[in-house]
Amino acid sequence: MTQTDGDRQPKVRSRTASRVAAVQALFQIEQGHEGAEQVINQFNRHRLGGAGSEYAEGQVPEADARLFGIVVRGAMARQERIDALLHEILPASWPLGRLDPVLRAIMHAAGGEMLAADPAPARVIINEYMDIGHGFLAGDEPRMLNGVLDALSRRVNEPTPAAPVEVVQEIVDEAPDSPAS
Repeated sequence: MTQTDGDRQPKVRSRTASRVAAVQALFQIEQGHEGAEQVINQFNRHRLGGAGSEYAEGQVPEADARLFGIVVRGAMARQERIDALLHEILPASWPLGRLDPVLRAIMHAAGGEMLAADPAPARVIINEYMDIGHGFLAGDEPRMLNGVLDALSRRVNEPTPAAPVEVVQEIVDEAPDSPAS
């Protein structure tokens, strides 16, 4: 989440900070049964930016409010699709509802970005959320997260299979004649 330049103080990466805030917001939305816009507004007013603020104070310093909003809104708008993909990926013995809510929030944020119209490269998304995961998760959870995000990116990036030529021809043959003909 941070970079250092020699002996200087750590430099917070604004995009990573935005994603940390998005995970926190998605957690709050799920656990508090609050609306996305309400939580986004709360974060924008009280928790994002704040020069000199620290994570320990509940703030997310240096966060890019625009990216934060895009990630949260994208995850919420695509939640059904993300959940369907996660259901396919996760073993039956570990349904989505059984996972730690922070782990779920990370998966939803990453999935929302992967499913966006113009996503960052999958490796960037996975690396960012793995960095975040290491800050929140313990034990084998980061390994599980890495496997799930890798599988999710492969599912999202699979080309949509084309319909066989015979099926397409049947559809064309059954279509009514166009009024122009």
